Amino acid sequence: MKLPHLIASLMICAPAMAGQTWITNVKLISPEKLDRIESGSVLIDNDRIVRVERGNGGKTPPGATRIDGKGYYLTPGLIDSHVHLFAVPGMSFEQADHMQSMAKEYFAQMPRSYLYYGYTTVIDLAAGSREFIDRVKAMPRHPDIYDCGPPLVFANGYPSSYAPIEHRFETFSNFIYDPAQADKIPARYKPEDYTPAKGVARAKADGAICVKTHYEHGFGAQRNLPVMSPAVYGEVRAAATKDGLTLVTHGNSFEAQTFAVNGGVDVLAHGMWHWGALNNSPELPDEIKQLLDKIVERNIGYQPTMQVLYGLRAYVDPEYLNTPALSKLLPPAMLAWLKTPEGSWFKEEVAEEGETDETVRKNMEAPLRRQRQVVAYLASKNANFLFATDTPSSPTYGNIPGLNGYLEMQDLHNAGLSLAQLFKAATINNARAFHLEQDLGSIEPGKVANLVLMKESPLQDVRAYDTVDTVWVRGKPMARQSLAVGQ
Repeated sequence: MKLPHLIASLMICAPAMAGQTWITNVKLISPEKLDRIESGSVLIDNDRIVRVERGNGGKTPPGATRIDGKGYYLTPGLIDSHVHLFAVPGMSFEQADHMQSMAKEYFAQMPRSYLYYGYTTVIDLAAGSREFIDRVKAMPRHPDIYDCGPPLVFANGYPSSYAPIEHRFETFSNFIYDPAQADKIPARYKPEDYTPAKGVARAKADGAICVKTHYEHGFGAQRNLPVMSPAVYGEVRAAATKDGLTLVTHGNSFEAQTFAVNGGVDVLAHGMWHWGALNNSPELPDEIKQLLDKIVERNIGYQPTMQVLYGLRAYVDPEYLNTPALSKLLPPAMLAWLKTPEGSWFKEEVAEEGETDETVRKNMEAPLRRQRQVVAYLASKNANFLFATDTPSSPTYGNIPGLNGYLEMQDLHNAGLSLAQLFKAATINNARAFHLEQDLGSIEPGKVANLVLMKESPLQDVRAYDTVDTVWVRGKPMARQSLAVGQ
């Protein structure tokens, strides 16, 4: 019996899956032993790995279900440490509310799309709705989900500035009170209840493993937004340390990343595509190199999120919506709608009035160049890269779950990450940065049985990440084709 058919039969007979599973005849690829890519077997007991046996000749333990890996490559489950599950790519929140049937179909498929590309764990950096996260976790097939709880925003700053003023403090209820803006904050919110420490505590009480902050003056129609001072950020840092949370800061500029690094950030959520006064430098300026050297020395987690820019450029790529994978990841009605003028509404946010597609592509090349230069420099220094996509980074249809990760893999490799660096970024580096290494990130006894079986080696070709055959989430197997739309 072929492996996919075997997996399907095992899923139909769910009660028989209780107990042990022996995955054998695979080549083991685990980040702590990249110098030992060899044949072996893995024994799973319910949702945990209990034995890893290297070499041929291992016998199936009595009573265990045997799965023949056909000589394929078994890796730890991949981790995407920057997603936003509550958003629908290509739709504003108002559109999603208006087209509820389409949005419902998308959300039913969304967790399966992550699994389709091997992402068995995702971290939502701005979980605005605990009820929604719980609904996704209750679905039959979904990746493990961790989150930062509601983002800790500075009053009237990014991203709360995008919410209407009459609903802003309800939508972004975990905010830091700014006395200088007392006249712009409703009187019912008391300064003593919205300190940095209490904001971090709220995230902790909500079950978060991290706290998300921002240093962003704004862009487009919204500029000169208020940002926290070094002193306020220092209070956030102290509170996050006290509560055992990873401190993540949004910042895509030289100024923002300098601020966060000086303040003791754990994870920088974005690459650096804005260099400020240095934007026109053709080479990487020494001032930026000095900051990047600090990032390397302090082992700060770095999320390049290159698909943020490439995802916007999708609107001037006439072939993007014809990408074959999209028909496997998006409900047919939604994909058809995205190809209509109404479904392409967000292009107006990407292109200025009267700009041609060629002009937009040309204008985007400069920030993409700057981003690639930063990534290449950090790669040459073996920085602590964390694989992250920011899916979706905005209401763009260029950030589709699962596929966005595969495209990010290609972006990073093209920018200079070796295949080994890329693999570590998506496994053990992410696990360590978010204090999940006791359970995730490698194939070792005692860890959660989140695994991916690929037909090709991710250490030989980045395209291997599109050869997923089977994924296991907490010991439960899913054949890739069972995760596509309509299956």
